[in-house]
Amino acid sequence: MVEWTDFERQTIANIFGKIDYETVGAAALSRTLIVYPWTQRYFGNFGNLYNASAIKINPLIAKHGTTIVHGLDRAWKNLDNIKEAYTELSILHSETIHVDPDNFRLFCDCLTITLAAQMGAEFNADVQAVVQKFLMVVVAALGRQYH
Repeated sequence: MVEWTDFERQTIANIFGKIDYETVGAAALSRTLIVYPWTQRYFGNFGNLYNASAIKINPLIAKHGTTIVHGLDRAWKNLDNIKEAYTELSILHSETIHVDPDNFRLFCDCLTITLAAQMGAEFNADVQAVVQKFLMVVVAALGRQYH
């Protein structure tokens, strides 16, 4: 079980209480698909992904990015039991969709960059440390069924 300080809990709640899910989700997933083009293989039915411009304006990518970021609600609302909260999603991604578990980390790296850009100076080193810890716990929970 992961231990969370009051500062960490408050920081996570503050971030998810004020982000624009649609903007952040679309930007983070678009960035992932552009920076790590091999991750596009799971989105073959999402239409035109031929270049960065097409990815950035693709409504299916934007919608799915929003869905992913809303999926993090499950984690921040269940900080003391993230692994159990993600059991169903872990099984889906490992056994049905067969997503490379490293893609979770790649997305989280892009999400961190996106949050930093959105939050500006408020995204200081202390906040980044909390975000990284939180996201790595989520990545571990999502990857649990792969082991």
